[in-house]
Amino acid sequence: MVKEVKIADSDIEYRIDYRNIKYPRLEFRTGKLELILPLRYKEEEKLIEKHKRWVNEKNKFILEAIKNSKNKKLDQRNEEELKKFILRYCKKKGVQEVSFRKMKSKWASCSSNKNLTFNTEMKYLPLNLIKYIIFHEIIHLKERRHNEGFWGIIKKEFPDYQNREKDLFVYWFLVQRKQKI
Repeated sequence: MVKEVKIADSDIEYRIDYRNIKYPRLEFRTGKLELILPLRYKEEEKLIEKHKRWVNEKNKFILEAIKNSKNKKLDQRNEEELKKFILRYCKKKGVQEVSFRKMKSKWASCSSNKNLTFNTEMKYLPLNLIKYIIFHEIIHLKERRHNEGFWGIIKKEFPDYQNREKDLFVYWFLVQRKQKI
């Protein structure tokens, strides 16, 4: 069910997903607000009110990314080329096992079993962002969380990592728009 809340000057749509979890959380993974709630949770308005500043900031960031995506162009690289490049880069860093699939909400992931999976939609990204994603995931093999240590390692290799993170978000919306056409 889709609902709407007014925060500042924006009407923000949100969807509720009830799950067998202990604590509620808010997500903006795909650019839309989603409330992940315990099965019998009944205080969604209070949850949104408590986090309205975060929701407002994240919504503004997303709207800006969507706007900026109109100024970017997608690369058109072959999927097999992408896979070969990723495998080569990973081998240089000592990683042998990787997999590929189309993912709905992220560019890549590192499982708790230390399996790296890359989104085949990375084929539309510039090479500098592909390298960043690969390195980011490889670091997760050593440092699971996005904590200070993790970002310290990232910053040594990619001093401009914050700009790359923003660019990845912008490209995400550009790829999503392409898929709808």
